[in-house]
Amino acid sequence: MKYLIVGLGNIGAEYENTRHNIGFKTLDAFAKASNVVFSPNRLGDTAEAKFKGRRLLLLKPSTYMNLSGRSVNYWMQAEKIPLERVLIITDDIALPFGALRLKGKGSDGGHNGLKSINAILGVQNYARLRFGVGSEFSKGKQVDYVLGEWSDEEDDGIEERIGMVQKMIQAFSVNTLGRVMSDFNGK
Repeated sequence: MKYLIVGLGNIGAEYENTRHNIGFKTLDAFAKASNVVFSPNRLGDTAEAKFKGRRLLLLKPSTYMNLSGRSVNYWMQAEKIPLERVLIITDDIALPFGALRLKGKGSDGGHNGLKSINAILGVQNYARLRFGVGSEFSKGKQVDYVLGEWSDEEDDGIEERIGMVQKMIQAFSVNTLGRVMSDFNGK
């Protein structure tokens, strides 16, 4: 069985260590732990990991955040991966730093990457793992905040949370979504 695990982010060195790129950062860590490397590919960088007989296609879209749906749709079609085996990992300012929430459907919550995916796929019922980045910004400064780099305090705590995301990705590939939500949400 094949799964599509998508980490949302923006390409380019200037975005590498920003809050908005937590999807890329988590997949980089997952790939490293799985001893696989990303290769440039059509509409994104991809790597393939294995876990308990499952094939996990890891995708970091190269379309920039606002066009993420193009990349997700292309790889779903090219690899014939059904929607129920797709997991999108994204930042979320509505959650405190480090909070992890897995959901099976929902609105885009103002997130441009999710807006693009919703628009291109024409649905909102796909698994998304929201990684809380907090909301420590002044009114009108949301873009600067999510495109800003992690604070030293955040940087200190991020590895443990990324480790939890890795466990959630593995669990997603071998359990029902409901079970994974029950086992991990709130931890």
